[in-house]
Amino acid sequence: MEWTEIVSYAWWTFAFRWLHVIAGIMWIGHLWYFNFTQTPTMPKIPQELRPGVARYILPEALFWFRWGAMLTIVTGLIEAGLLKRLDDYLAIGLPQHDSHAAAIGIGMWLGIIMWANVWFIIWPNQKKNMGIVQVTPEERTRAARIAGLASRVNTMLSIPMLYGMTSVHFY
Repeated sequence: MEWTEIVSYAWWTFAFRWLHVIAGIMWIGHLWYFNFTQTPTMPKIPQELRPGVARYILPEALFWFRWGAMLTIVTGLIEAGLLKRLDDYLAIGLPQHDSHAAAIGIGMWLGIIMWANVWFIIWPNQKKNMGIVQVTPEERTRAARIAGLASRVNTMLSIPMLYGMTSVHFY
């Protein structure tokens, strides 16, 4: 490799790692906002003010939440591909007995599960909850409960996911 190729490779891997971290902060920050701030605070908000949260804050926050998730996954996969470690990470380092790949791989798989929860469980149910998709009041209540449960699962998964993704820097 010529030095210009090395510099270019280093720049692109750095750029995608940085985008991955920024997107992850946006995604997990919103996840934790929903679970530690908005959800416990909603019952304290006067009934007549709650539609404002659902109409103005929730749609905007969910936009950044789900696209933060998408950008996190895409940039993470691209970064792993640039590092030529995607197969190792997806295999959780098992074929090579590689603890670095195991930690990253476990974090990656947890992130993929969380991303799927966002796009295939939380978002479709939140569309029902917010009235974007018309449903009966009973279906709306059920959709809110399912979205909330999936969000709590993601919050719990985010702890080992973050550990797996960052622990490689500690050993």
